[in-house]
Amino acid sequence: MPNFIYQPPTTAIEILHDDDDILIVNKPAGLLSVPGRLAEHQDNLLGRLQRDFGELHCIHRLDMDTSGIMILARNKKALSYISKQFQNRSIKKTYQAIIWGTPEQKIGEINLPLITDWPNRPRQKICHETGKPSLTKYKVIEKSDNDSLIELYPITGRSHQLRLHMQSIGHPILGCRFYAHEKAQQAAGRLQLHASHICFTHPTTDLVITIHSAAEFWLKK
Repeated sequence: MPNFIYQPPTTAIEILHDDDDILIVNKPAGLLSVPGRLAEHQDNLLGRLQRDFGELHCIHRLDMDTSGIMILARNKKALSYISKQFQNRSIKKTYQAIIWGTPEQKIGEINLPLITDWPNRPRQKICHETGKPSLTKYKVIEKSDNDSLIELYPITGRSHQLRLHMQSIGHPILGCRFYAHEKAQQAAGRLQLHASHICFTHPTTDLVITIHSAAEFWLKK
């Protein structure tokens, strides 16, 4: 993996939903969800939004390279309520990705345990002895000569789960600097992974909220 310099985008953050309890945004690719440990990693989504909206709490995260939907809590009650939904796996999430080639099975699942590859952090690895259970379901939506648009449905939420699971079946996500082979990595200028859909229960109204955000990289093809 080549040396990487953090250069966060200046892209405006799209607001998808805003009320007294939650803020839902479309995170741009290349921006950290929360501050990193290093001084040069302090520019982040949460910090930018706190400057404009005041009190906000990060409920979940997206990898820096991943774009798409993130929910933030505007108070601690909402933080606790939605965090429990993540812990109970009652929140339904969908990602869109462009992968190298096309899986033989158009609908399938990948059930491989993952654990941090400590000497090579932040990379993860498959380990059947010490890895944590990790399950991803997928469906091929559209394909072209060399790549395919798929939907990914993570049942668990391990770090780099979608990237590593797709690489494990021979179809890495294009633009992935951690796991894709050279041709797949160079096939796109950014990681072709987008959190496109989320469904959860609102902390005050108890209504089911569904938010959708289309992946711009496929729309531009």
